[in-house]
Amino acid sequence: MDVVVVGSINLDLMVGVDRLPAVGETVLGEAIARLPGGKGFNQAVAAARSGAQVRFCGGVGDDGDGAFLRSHLRAAGLDDRMLGVDSSLPTGLAHITVLPDSGNAIIVSQGANGSLTARDAAAAVKGAGVVLAQLEVPADAVEAALSAGRAAGAVTVLNAAPTTAFRPSLLAHVDILVVNESEARDLGGLDHLVAAGPRTVVMTLGEKGAVWRSEGDSGQVAAFPIEAVDTTGAGDAFCGALVASLAQGHDIAQALRRASAAGAITAQHLGAQVEQLSLEAIERMLGA
Repeated sequence: MDVVVVGSINLDLMVGVDRLPAVGETVLGEAIARLPGGKGFNQAVAAARSGAQVRFCGGVGDDGDGAFLRSHLRAAGLDDRMLGVDSSLPTGLAHITVLPDSGNAIIVSQGANGSLTARDAAAAVKGAGVVLAQLEVPADAVEAALSAGRAAGAVTVLNAAPTTAFRPSLLAHVDILVVNESEARDLGGLDHLVAAGPRTVVMTLGEKGAVWRSEGDSGQVAAFPIEAVDTTGAGDAFCGALVASLAQGHDIAQALRRASAAGAITAQHLGAQVEQLSLEAIERMLGA
C-alpha cells in the first residue's frame, strides 16, 4: 500500500453567509450543501486522486450519515477494511460557514471519530510506504500509527491540526510535520518545531505558498495564482498530494510543488473533495 491515512471522517454541512453572526445574533445563509469531509477523509481522497493507492483508517456511526460516507469512501477507490462502524456513537459532523472572500469558520462534533483505538491504528499501517495522520482522532491512536509506521520503515507525516489536541511526544515519530502559520505559532514557532524532532517541517502560507525547513536545508514553494472559490479543503488537498508525491518517489521540493498545485485546484471549486483534482490536473497546472 502506497499510503495509509489515519484520521477523521465527517459529514460536512456547508452554508454560505455574508458575515459571521455576533453572540446572540442570527444571520440568514444561502442554500446548504451536504458533503463528505473530515481532515483524514479529505486527505485520503486527495492522495488517491493524486495517484496513490490509499488505505483509510477511521470510524463512523451505524447511521445514515455513516452509510453515506462509506459509499463515498468506496467510490473514491479507498481501501476501507480498517474503517470501523460504532453503534454507540453518531457519525462525526462538521458545520462549515463559508464567507464571501472564500474564508471559512468550522465547528466539528467528533462523534465516532473518538472511538479509534491505538491497536487498530497501529494495525492499519502495516505495509505502508507513507503514513499520514492528523489530530481529529484520539492522540493515542495517532501516536500508535506514527510509531508503528516509523518502526516498519514508512515515511511518517503529521498534519498537526487542530493544535489543541497536540502533544510533544508525537514528534519523536514524525519525519515530516505540516502546519499552517497559525498552527506554527501555537506550537512555538518554526525554529522551535525544527529543533523538536521532525526531520522536516513544512509551513503553508496560503496565497504566499509554503516553506520547508530541515537541519541544514530549507526552501520555499510559490503558490499558483488562482481565483479562489472555497478554501475549505485546500490544506487537506495539499497534504494528500504531498504524501502521494512522496510515495511516488519525488523529493520534498518536488512533492511540495505538486501539493501546492493540488491545493490550488481544490480552492477553485466548492467543497473539500473536488472531482476536478486528479494526477492529470496536477500535471497540467505544473506545466502551465
